[in-house]
Amino acid sequence: MRHPAVDIVVARTTRPSRVGRCRFHFPDPRLADADGLVAMGGDLEPATLLAAYRQGIFPWPVEGIDLLWWSPDPRAVLPPDGMHVSRSLARTLRRRGFRVTIDAAFDEVVAGCADREDNETWITPAIRDAYAHLHRLGWAHSVEVWADGALAGGLYGVSIGALFAAESMFHRVSDASKVAVIALAQHARAVGVELIDVQMPTPHLASLGALTISREQYLQRLAPAISRRVDFIGGRAEFPGEAVVSPVE
Repeated sequence: MRHPAVDIVVARTTRPSRVGRCRFHFPDPRLADADGLVAMGGDLEPATLLAAYRQGIFPWPVEGIDLLWWSPDPRAVLPPDGMHVSRSLARTLRRRGFRVTIDAAFDEVVAGCADREDNETWITPAIRDAYAHLHRLGWAHSVEVWADGALAGGLYGVSIGALFAAESMFHRVSDASKVAVIALAQHARAVGVELIDVQMPTPHLASLGALTISREQYLQRLAPAISRRVDFIGGRAEFPGEAVVSPVE
């Protein structure tokens, strides 16, 4: 269903900084176990995180263990041009009761994603610090949705070439997280992002148009995506050839 365009204001245009080479060698994600676990250990330095994403791997702490690395099969992706918008959500967009920004409140968005009523968040203090560092370096970005001047919802993730790896979302006002996803997809189309990774399939994401594909299909899409130069926020394109995973003696 067609829906009104979302007005988006990019608040911060930081050129991605070089981060050097990763100190670790990640296993082939095809060797992950049945749950998708690829490896344990390493660190959460920017070069390590970017190298992981370039191989289709992401960190996901379990029971307080930060350094667990995953590549699930199947994988959920959101086609930038394949959003599903319900009639009620389309009406919400037409009312324009939300204001949308990019990179206006990254830390606040991550804090919102970590704030769960059951206190069972995977966003540990170490994860928050690691992604805040990536944001300062120009690699991690947030989409904020505002209502009456307050942060109503949002999402954050990592941009590498034509890949946007979404990490988490939240809402404090009904439909705010859905508006954030719609805004992300619209912005992705505008700048040339081809692959939006949303990691694990959920009914909520499926209702917005997310597709479930195999790990192998994901890796096949990932390779050309990260090789492209895409300017996500208006600064210079990132450096697709750096941070190659390699062992350091």
